[in-house]
Amino acid sequence: MKILFYFSIFLFGLAIGSFLNCLIYRLKTGQGFLKGRSFCPNCKHTLSWQDLIPLLSFLILKGKCHYCQKPISLQYPLIELTTGILFILTIYNLQFTIYNLENFFTLGYLLFIVSCLLVIFVYDLKHYIIPDRVLFPAIIIALIFNFQFLISKQFLFFSYLILSAIGAAAFFLAIVLISRGKWMGVGDIKLAFLMGLFLGWPNILVALFSAFLIGAIIGIILMILGKKTLKSEVPFGPFLVTGTFLALFWGQEIVNFYVKRFYFGAF
Repeated sequence: MKILFYFSIFLFGLAIGSFLNCLIYRLKTGQGFLKGRSFCPNCKHTLSWQDLIPLLSFLILKGKCHYCQKPISLQYPLIELTTGILFILTIYNLQFTIYNLENFFTLGYLLFIVSCLLVIFVYDLKHYIIPDRVLFPAIIIALIFNFQFLISKQFLFFSYLILSAIGAAAFFLAIVLISRGKWMGVGDIKLAFLMGLFLGWPNILVALFSAFLIGAIIGIILMILGKKTLKSEVPFGPFLVTGTFLALFWGQEIVNFYVKRFYFGAF
């Protein structure tokens, strides 16, 4: 029964991933994403329902458009597959049960933010900009969701979230000011604010540390391969999103490992 439930969540994630692909494409072109049928970005032919089955259509068509035979970007199946996996991890991490109504609201909130972060990851990676049309709604929803902790008088938890958001944003603001925008962009400040609202303390530290560590490793590899130099521009949003996912799913384990390994191990 549990396997069937997780499989259903995976299929739902694939469908949402297909929508996210459409959103990523139309954000760039300025088209509305709530109306208008999907079409091939190469030949502009309107796609039928057989061409739009998440993941399966890509495999059946062997990665080529049914009409013009041009290759379909690997982004499409990868985003669909990644969304499905992230949705399963979110459900598992929440320990979701259908018997608690609060879980439905929390689950909806988590899946929405996860979806927004995935869009930000891909869009920043492709276009070197974090889209406000995705980031601002995510921040607003996070603020509304977290307001429940203030209403229920969980003042300490609410303050941790707000201070985490302000602290993370201030940290990146300082980097932007010191580097005069050469190291980080304003979009990273806003994304850091969302991360703080979403993760709270101490997971925001895990996310930021992971982002800088992964960014440094990837940067070194790219320089060794001759793909980038010290002066090359590299979008940092994807690293921040990756750090957020690591902190969301395994943040507490990482904190516990660090405390046991480096704090208690010193005594």
